[in-house]
Amino acid sequence: MRRRPGRTLLPALAALIPLAFLAVFFLLPVAAMIARGLHPDGRWTLGPALEVLSRPRTGRVLWFTLWISTLGTAITVLLGVPIAYVTYRLALPFTGLVRGLLVMPFVLPTVVVGIAFRSLLAPSGPLGFLGWDGSWQAILAALVFFNIAVVVRTVGGRWQSLDPRQAEAAAALGAGPWTVLRTVTLPALRPAIVSAAMVVFLFCAGSFGVVLTLGGVRYSTVETEIYLLTTNFLDLQAAAVLSLLQAAVVITLLLLTERLTAGSPNRLRGNSARQRVRRADLPHLLITAAACLFVLAPLVTLVLRSLQVGDGWGLDHYRRLTEVGSVPTLQVTVWQALLTSIRAAVDATLIAVLLGLLVSFVITRRADSAGGRRMLAALDATFMLPLGISAVTVGFGFLIALDEPPLDLRSSPLLVPIAQALVALPLVVRVVAPALRSVDPRQREAAAALGAGPWRVFWDVDRRVLLRPLLAAIGFAYAVALGEFGATSFLARPTNPTLPVVIYQLIGHPGEDYFGMALAASVILATVTAVIMTVVERLRGRSGGW
Repeated sequence: MRRRPGRTLLPALAALIPLAFLAVFFLLPVAAMIARGLHPDGRWTLGPALEVLSRPRTGRVLWFTLWISTLGTAITVLLGVPIAYVTYRLALPFTGLVRGLLVMPFVLPTVVVGIAFRSLLAPSGPLGFLGWDGSWQAILAALVFFNIAVVVRTVGGRWQSLDPRQAEAAAALGAGPWTVLRTVTLPALRPAIVSAAMVVFLFCAGSFGVVLTLGGVRYSTVETEIYLLTTNFLDLQAAAVLSLLQAAVVITLLLLTERLTAGSPNRLRGNSARQRVRRADLPHLLITAAACLFVLAPLVTLVLRSLQVGDGWGLDHYRRLTEVGSVPTLQVTVWQALLTSIRAAVDATLIAVLLGLLVSFVITRRADSAGGRRMLAALDATFMLPLGISAVTVGFGFLIALDEPPLDLRSSPLLVPIAQALVALPLVVRVVAPALRSVDPRQREAAAALGAGPWRVFWDVDRRVLLRPLLAAIGFAYAVALGEFGATSFLARPTNPTLPVVIYQLIGHPGEDYFGMALAASVILATVTAVIMTVVERLRGRSGGW
């Protein structure tokens, strides 16, 4: 059957918009940053780059980043998969609240997460007896705390939509629960698990505030090193070398992920019914309960510390948030910063979701040749690059590259949501693309054979499995945008900062009062996000289709 011209032209046109966006707002700033570092005085030079890589400190930074990210990813996946099963597959009350609780850490600025764990693990804190204050164990715990929602959401969304008939057939033939899990369920979940693990690894490797707050000068990751080299030492050459190394690792990881997920069974059947709790589910329930306590501990500590005033308790820190003059360098109230954050996050979410849908639509098309499949895989990997490039590099690159007409956007309020959308875009693709890949291509071919155009095929076939992943992508994108700090710290104007930037400014002022105000502002940010995520969960729960 010959393809209609529109069937090949439409995906190409759909790819042009996100590619142009990525070229202007990601590749150009990153290239400008790299050129500033490796092209000094109008000539390329690699000698200083080799010198950077040979530094003993660089070796220590790379090794620590690798093993702490790997260990954090492994623990997060091992905990997240059972929790996804409990919260998405079992017929239990309040699973929406549990999912909302687990996603709250994901939206907190990493600096605030670090401070919450520091308060929890300090010698005078509730878990001070562990002796983890200032240790790598504290960093590891915070990374798991921050990223567990990625695994729960990504794997849970797919688990919820698995076709139960294969598992039921295996059980009818005498297979036990663990055999069904190993031979049927896990192979079907493998694309989601691998994708979630990749995202978690990149978030662990790119974590800035957690490592800086909990590790101090003793522990440093690539992200922390790039920030210090850029802002404290203006060593753009060394920062550019580490940024290039980050990009190489990301590309390698994406290629490996593509190979691991190739050929995996991934057909879904919409929204399958939840199953009753069995005795074999007890370990999963215990893990979920422990995870809830693990998430609640630093959050409760955060709230209690925000209410602590001297030797007593009160709302003084919250009251001071409404006073512009309460912090000498702060030109707005925290409530004004919160409104700025909400507006910017809405704009960023809209951009990220629209672009993510276009990207997902293109990369999940069926290619007729090996060259076409390689091209789609390369396109998929290209849109994952923002996850692996330092947000500091992107933010600083904006200031370098977008400073001349027709792209003089340094004073534009759009830069902040654009930067946030860049961070959220890969996550939207990771959530939406697996759902579109799960559609049986024969259904699309049958609809096309009956005369349906591309949009009618999408409406009749793809949309049926897209609602839940799309709502999850919206929630994740909004959460990421609301708490993004790395690039925003460079781009937010003093007269119009976002709430994470204000929290960082408050933390930077010495004194218990300023620290208390930072904690109070963090509680407000977490509360707003929790409300929004609860609304998303209700929409997901009530919608059985479009």
